[in-house]
Amino acid sequence: MTDTGSATASAKASQTRAETRSALQVCPVVLAGGAGSRLWPLSREQYPKQMINLVGEQSLLANTAGRLDALAERVTLAEELLIVCNEEHRFTTADQVRAAGKHARLILEPVGRDTAPALTLAAMSVVASQEDGILVVMPADHALADLEAFQNAVAEGVRHAANGQIVTMGIVPTHPEVGYGYIHVGEPLASAEPAGARRLNGFVEKPYFELAQQYVASQRYWWNSGIFIVRASTWLKAIRHFHPAIYTACAESIEHGKTDGDFFRVDSEAFARSPSNSIDYAVMEPLAGDPSVASGVVVPLTAGWTDLGSWDTVWQVSPKDDEGNVAHGRVMFEGATDTFAHSDGRLVACLGTKDLVIVETPDALLVADRSRAQDVKKIVQRLKQERRTEAVAHRLVHRPWGHYDSVDSGERFQVKRIVVEPGARLSLQMHHHRAEHWVVVRGTALVTRGEERFIVSENESAYIPLGVSHRLENPGKMPLEIIEVQSGSYLGEDDIVRLDDQYGRQ
Repeated sequence: MTDTGSATASAKASQTRAETRSALQVCPVVLAGGAGSRLWPLSREQYPKQMINLVGEQSLLANTAGRLDALAERVTLAEELLIVCNEEHRFTTADQVRAAGKHARLILEPVGRDTAPALTLAAMSVVASQEDGILVVMPADHALADLEAFQNAVAEGVRHAANGQIVTMGIVPTHPEVGYGYIHVGEPLASAEPAGARRLNGFVEKPYFELAQQYVASQRYWWNSGIFIVRASTWLKAIRHFHPAIYTACAESIEHGKTDGDFFRVDSEAFARSPSNSIDYAVMEPLAGDPSVASGVVVPLTAGWTDLGSWDTVWQVSPKDDEGNVAHGRVMFEGATDTFAHSDGRLVACLGTKDLVIVETPDALLVADRSRAQDVKKIVQRLKQERRTEAVAHRLVHRPWGHYDSVDSGERFQVKRIVVEPGARLSLQMHHHRAEHWVVVRGTALVTRGEERFIVSENESAYIPLGVSHRLENPGKMPLEIIEVQSGSYLGEDDIVRLDDQYGRQ
């Protein structure tokens, strides 16, 4: 290209960036739901995979929160991140995002209703706070190797979304994959390069292997990334057209919701009336056959995208030794090949293993063939049917005031190690079925017991009788650590009557 041609192209590119930047504000939206079943036992119902450091030093959620930062040079990027998450995960989600240096507003779902209602809540929130905005909708549990390529693809998607189109990101497949849904792509758009955006022809479900082979060979089917770019008003128009019941339930839940600091609590009764549906099924599939609301566009994403949906996928994207093994934590390999091993504490020694997944946590151990990694959720289903706590929570449980570790338990006793952060306090509460003994091993505790308030220092203890109101506080500047021994006829977490709680828990 001549210097004149280069200058002309550069000027056009600058003009395009300026036009995009002066247009609608781009609002990052993170969908942070999750059942905690596919990467069990590391992920649990109360601590799903987006909260775990699976790749890199930060959690998947923290990585997602900062994924659009560099895009601020090319578009008008909203200062506030929108996150839609389960109410049970709100404190851990807020803590991780805050630790990543981001300011976020969390929309809390009282029950899971899949991604279409979640996006509808986000779109309504944006429209309520400004006239309109372009939403970049990202699941919280994906990994990307090339952020610059991702941001380039998003910038292209934003241009299409600004014109009222609904954009989805497609991944050109490298191999037949039965764990992903696929997008049927049409012809390149007239304004796009041959390797650029395509028309959306439709979505198809996860195929069986032979059909996946046909999809890849045809070059007309791309992997569905689950990433969408759309104007808030366009999405609301589409969901109201295709699924008015979702629109109505979400509108009522927003109308009767309430703000609680950085949290927005939607009305639980109204939101529960919403049908459960995904973005793909609710809008993108019918959109391909009925473009009266908007047209669908597929932007190719070549950024090393991975949906970390199974332990085998985590093994695929992780650095390996010369024998194809991946180790996290205290792991030793001897004559092992293509093995993934994770330890949260104990030494895991792998002797002669091949194509295995081994995941050790303090309360559970998974050993699986890598080819069966997608079936881990069947184990979780059985655990839930049997009402086993290992499906729901880790032994180490995070709370807004700190955390506790269930060290030991028996028929009429339970021992916990409790850590309270400086300046934090637990709720004022009482129990019907248990008494508690607290021994301070580090720091200073301020204890409320009935009408009493007193200090308990290191190597001192306090006794909380059954049925007496009590509260534990940390007035100091260092973490407070206590050993709690519970004794009684019933020791479940639901034997807590909260009389006062600064975190809004019932």
